[in-house]
Amino acid sequence: MKIKTLSAGDIIDSRCTRCRDILNHRIVAMVGDKVARVECNTCGSVHNYYPPPTLRSTKTPKKDTNTQKTRDVPRSSRSADRRTDREEWLTLRASINPDQAIRYDMNKKFSANDVVAHPTFGVGMVKSVTVPNKMLVLFEDGVKLLRCK
Repeated sequence: MKIKTLSAGDIIDSRCTRCRDILNHRIVAMVGDKVARVECNTCGSVHNYYPPPTLRSTKTPKKDTNTQKTRDVPRSSRSADRRTDREEWLTLRASINPDQAIRYDMNKKFSANDVVAHPTFGVGMVKSVTVPNKMLVLFEDGVKLLRCK
């Protein structure tokens, strides 16, 4: 079987930068025996040659010697976390006075149990202040991690 060497004017497959797909291209320029630039036969754009991706060989998955995986702590779902946050918010909502809320500013210092008025999330209560300069705030939407001083 004879393999044809590529030359300018030949048609090859390449990834088109404008069409974002693997399409037929005409070779415009070559450097040595390597294709340098091509012209898309679909949209007409001239660009560097990007060869189509090669198919990767599929690897067989390794057999797990420990077929029974154990977990010390069962995982909790996010919906369960949201549910508990929602219940906590409903109990705290009655005790929160929005008029006494401190306007949120990431350059202010906050402490636990401060009531914060955030422009996007609304009124919330600081659950904890963590190092370095972050705080967990319980809003109606859930707990958010905000920056503080």
